[in-house]
Amino acid sequence: MTILTETENGPLILTPDQVEELGKALDELRDRVVADLGERDREYIYSIIKAQRGFEIAGRGLMYLGFLPPVWLAAVAALSVSKILDNMEIGHNVMHGQYDWMREPGLNSREFEWDTVCPADQWKHSHNYMHHTYTNIHGMDRDIGYGILRMDEGQKWNPYYLGNPLWAFLLMVFFEWGVMLHDAEADNIIQGKRKWADLKPLVKGWWRKAGKQALKDYVVFPALTGPLFVSTLAGNAAANLVRNVWAYSIIFCGHFPSGVQTFTEEETAEETRGEWYVRQMLGSANISGGKLFHIMSGNLSHQIEHHLFPDIPANRYPEIAPEVRALCEKYGLPYHTGPLSKQIGDVWSKIFKLALPPRFAKKPSSPGVIVMRQRKATEVGV
Repeated sequence: MTILTETENGPLILTPDQVEELGKALDELRDRVVADLGERDREYIYSIIKAQRGFEIAGRGLMYLGFLPPVWLAAVAALSVSKILDNMEIGHNVMHGQYDWMREPGLNSREFEWDTVCPADQWKHSHNYMHHTYTNIHGMDRDIGYGILRMDEGQKWNPYYLGNPLWAFLLMVFFEWGVMLHDAEADNIIQGKRKWADLKPLVKGWWRKAGKQALKDYVVFPALTGPLFVSTLAGNAAANLVRNVWAYSIIFCGHFPSGVQTFTEEETAEETRGEWYVRQMLGSANISGGKLFHIMSGNLSHQIEHHLFPDIPANRYPEIAPEVRALCEKYGLPYHTGPLSKQIGDVWSKIFKLALPPRFAKKPSSPGVIVMRQRKATEVGV
């Protein structure tokens, strides 16, 4: 049977029946993985936690010899790995509820806090709810540009976006602070769509969480090394910078390379389960690499699988990726993937291109896939 039809030089068209078939296949895949969760998943997350704590202890200990440049670099490297593992493979995944089935308080999504300035409850609202529910829908998913960048042709250009590369660089360097401020919706405050008074509950959370983080990294641990206070403070700041740049790069490569599609509220109204799955697949991209790379990315290098199944333990994504890719091939859907160098190049190219007025930028291509909607025979949605 013909799975997909293609108009001449036009997008591929997926019928309602094909969308629902795909949705059922993905539901079956999810059910199979969930039924198989058990001891090896438990051992995996424990091993990651053990490694993360080991790197942190090593990094903190080496700072006492930070007057030796090679040792200081080793301390920064160890702390950087510790913070990356804490944020990416542990914190992000635990707070998605991937390990709630273990019924362990330390791995419970409602109680977990991570080594970064953003309060867990605020992150879960902006990320788990807003982003994962409304992935790549203009006006609903604030991760499209984070309120400060132009990352899609669907965002109306204005002169502010001439600073796109600079704003992106600053967001990369101070990424944990950008994530913390995400729920503030600064652009809406500037436009008068939100009141400063609305920030009071958020500010209390920032003060509590960011205050503790700053005190730990920039006062307490440096003070514990006595005369090496400045050296330790610089080392902790460097480790936070490495973590910020890495997290920014992995996340942006999973959402903004060329070929990733965005959507309108009208196109996605009254979505079926199958249509939601298709949107997740079209709105995400993977990064190819080895096992260690996937661990250090929190397995967000499998962003497509993560968007399909955000609450399945991330260590399962490499296993199910071939099946997801096979389903994409069966139904003619693109499976966006590539090495980090290609994906990050795509992202920064887009950042620079979209800084320019539309008349100076290449005309955007038409959607690669059009999904025929259930509600009206004449209606289509991307």
